[in-house]
Amino acid sequence: MSPNNDIKQSLKLYIVLSRANKAINEVTNQFFQQNGLNPTEFAVLELLYHKGRQPLQKIGSKILLASGSITYVVDKLEKRGLIKRVSCPTDRRVTYAEITEEGAAFMEKIFPEHEKNLHELMSALTPEEKETAIELLKKLGLSIKDLSY
Repeated sequence: MSPNNDIKQSLKLYIVLSRANKAINEVTNQFFQQNGLNPTEFAVLELLYHKGRQPLQKIGSKILLASGSITYVVDKLEKRGLIKRVSCPTDRRVTYAEITEEGAAFMEKIFPEHEKNLHELMSALTPEEKETAIELLKKLGLSIKDLSY
């Protein structure tokens, strides 16, 4: 393949990835909104639901969000009774976010539907194609992380 065609192929890959990501996000964001959440609120709840209590300072990096936004999101979820703040007994500088019983019940209700929706969105691919896509996208992401700009 000529260098020019190789560059065009990279641009096409970027466009295809962007459009696929946009299509998936539109559907999932609509689901979150129907359940009274935005994507960030869902991400925080999902993290706490599956991983348990987390230090507030670490949540942002785990869900790819700026740390300044975490306080706002945690405040909103706490007001709704879905999560609570818990002080660390051994270090006053650390505060944890923890899902409440109400939050866990809420996630037990909506998470299976979220999983089902994602499965339907990905159903155009066979299990083998999904595995190949996972491997290739992981390879791409890790290679970009190693580049310095």
